Amino acid sequence: MAKKAEEPLPLIVMLHGCGQTPQDFARGTGMNALAEEFGALVLYPAQARKAHLNRCWNWFKRSDQARGGGEPALIAGLTQEIIAGQPVDPARVYVAGLSAGASASLIVATAYSDIFAAVGVHSGLAVGAAHDAASATRAMVAGAPGRRLGAPMPTIIFHGEKDKVVNPRNGRFAAMRALQPYDRLERTEKTMRVSGGHEYVRTAHRVGRGRSYVEHWLVQGSGHAWSGGNASGSYTDPDGPDASREMMRFFLRHRTTKKRRASPGSPGVTATL
Repeated sequence: MAKKAEEPLPLIVMLHGCGQTPQDFARGTGMNALAEEFGALVLYPAQARKAHLNRCWNWFKRSDQARGGGEPALIAGLTQEIIAGQPVDPARVYVAGLSAGASASLIVATAYSDIFAAVGVHSGLAVGAAHDAASATRAMVAGAPGRRLGAPMPTIIFHGEKDKVVNPRNGRFAAMRALQPYDRLERTEKTMRVSGGHEYVRTAHRVGRGRSYVEHWLVQGSGHAWSGGNASGSYTDPDGPDASREMMRFFLRHRTTKKRRASPGSPGVTATL
């Protein structure tokens, strides 16, 4: 009897924040346990100190903001290696991150929309919000709208309302940019509270009663930390809604089509402000 082929699994690429390691990020987000629960694979690329002294992804450098070079190409290439070598469903590949990792995730997802079906952004900035270290600092402190996206990319965003590292305005700007390529999405907003924890506002944009294409979660009273994360990891806030579970839920409702996967190089970002 022939051996049954392994069931292809979703793949989630997780990009850690500054000062973190993949191991620390995995502990804090609890994404590995969710991957076992839902049947998924998780990839944790590591930023090297030689690339940035504090292990930040260089989302603010022009050379690391587009397809075909720099860190986006490295992350996309590593993702493709895993797709080729593991039982991965190429229609269900996703990327998410925290802070610098969130900003890098948005860049990678929009630059390689033929690979990634959706993106999760926690405490990050819009694509093109900065072009060097000085403008990155200004964007983090005051907020920056970034660049207009050239193609739709399902996006779920979490941000702490008390974030003193990355201004919460950046979460709103990321949501604004994510919405622009879509036509006539219906907006719903709900204010809820975690039992014994933070209140939060969830804004979802969808077609009718179907799946949402853009979600923005603003967590009241939370700072620069992964919402609902495990205290054993750095930059976590256990009192918030579970960002990891909500990202998993959001991701699994989105897939890339064969046509999209067969069209590398399609424009993901335009320079229009």
